[in-house]
Amino acid sequence: MPAAARRSLASPTVVNGVLCQCGGVSSSASSSFSSSSSSSGGGGGEAASRFLAEHERRLYSLFVQLDINRDGALCVHDLAVGLERLGLHRSERDLWKIVKAGDKDLDGQLDFEEFVHYLQDHEKKLRLVFKSLDKKNDGRIDAQEIMQSLRDLGVKISEQQAEKILKSMDKNGTMTIDWNEWRDYHLLHPVENIPEIILYWKHSTIFDVGENLTVPDEFTIEERQTGMWWRHLVAGGGAGAVSRTCTAPLDRLKVLMQVHASRSNNMCIVGGFSQMIREGGTRSLWRGNGINVLKIAPESAIKFMAYEQIKRFIGTDQEVLRIHERLVAGSLAGAIAQSSIYPMEVLKTRMALRKTGQYTGMLDCAKNILAKEGLGAFYKGYIPNMLGIIPYAGIDLAVYETLKNSWLQHYAVNSADPGVFVLLACGTMSSTCGQLASYPLALVRTRMQAQASIEGAPEVTMRGLFTHILKTEGAFGLYRGLAPNFMKVIPAVSISYVVYENLKMTLGVQSR
Repeated sequence: MPAAARRSLASPTVVNGVLCQCGGVSSSASSSFSSSSSSSGGGGGEAASRFLAEHERRLYSLFVQLDINRDGALCVHDLAVGLERLGLHRSERDLWKIVKAGDKDLDGQLDFEEFVHYLQDHEKKLRLVFKSLDKKNDGRIDAQEIMQSLRDLGVKISEQQAEKILKSMDKNGTMTIDWNEWRDYHLLHPVENIPEIILYWKHSTIFDVGENLTVPDEFTIEERQTGMWWRHLVAGGGAGAVSRTCTAPLDRLKVLMQVHASRSNNMCIVGGFSQMIREGGTRSLWRGNGINVLKIAPESAIKFMAYEQIKRFIGTDQEVLRIHERLVAGSLAGAIAQSSIYPMEVLKTRMALRKTGQYTGMLDCAKNILAKEGLGAFYKGYIPNMLGIIPYAGIDLAVYETLKNSWLQHYAVNSADPGVFVLLACGTMSSTCGQLASYPLALVRTRMQAQASIEGAPEVTMRGLFTHILKTEGAFGLYRGLAPNFMKVIPAVSISYVVYENLKMTLGVQSR
């Protein structure tokens, strides 16, 4: 056996009883060997060496049992046939997850060293999840703890469903799960049921529809320790950039309709596009997109840092916040982030509304605004923008959680994996509802931001603008530009999801 493989062995692993005969070297066992070695000379050290050698042989024996074609490496076919012989039934998708998680040299299979490392790394992850679920800290998980843990994350299940999860792992019929039962069930199983529910549904804010008011993602202790959090943020930022660029023509049309459309100037979608192309050519469809993409990075970073600080201020000892805590912390973090980058929002609106040759670029636009209107112009529309955060973030989060729980209650029979279509549908519907609720505030904000770009326009307040629109156009006037805004939701969500998943793979983030 290779020396590197022998060096990789440390704590033991157990797979549904296959390895339970090896005894296992827990941290306490290791320390006892160490103490006996120091107190009784070489005898204790020799005993420890013999014990580890025996454990190594048993691990290697399992590896050989799974290595069906005897080539010294485990491929998906080997795992499928080998685990079937051991009484473990896994889907092809699950087996690919195991291989991808442990395949360090990216050759599509696991050698012995990679196999052992996978078992060790996976056991660490399982230990973190087990501790987070063990609310009573008694070393056992019962149905109430499962229900409470998922309730804290916004996932509601019945007691019968919790007991069903327990029974799938409970070997001795006690209706509780200890660490050994938890580990035995999950070790060669890519983390289903309780952790799977959390992972499949957790990262919902990658659905970038061009709005900036969503509640930030939650990251586990493990994701923070392994550096996966920043990879998720980078992947989300990249997905947002591509998504916004692809839907920029619809976004610019929305801004034009919000500012210029009225009863006397009834802009339609086809007419709006024709007008933009006649005025500035095809490239003009992307005016304002540069600053819209540029502000993703600072806003995401500020929002994430603010969210983490607010969580500490709230003082919760839970790894993941409850829904109402997420809404409060997320709204405050959004307000801080928006306040920090709000001048870029004003620039985006002015750049989208500019005529051909009016500005040479973003810096020229900023200089003109500063020279002609002063610093205060960069915060026009700030109040309606802040007021729009709570209805958008609250409704977006509430609708997503409601749809998620409904799906889990009625359709999650064998797996908590909702599939791409359900995730996209939930993201689309929640974003649409959030936009619908906050749209009047967004329209007033845009008109206030654009004030100086309309020649001779009088200075108006938020209240005065609402009153003017309702008097002259009725309630319908508060929803000008809603059609192109809704038209971009489905492509924006779909594009951001596809790009996000591909960027995650590139950055080494394991797929859900």
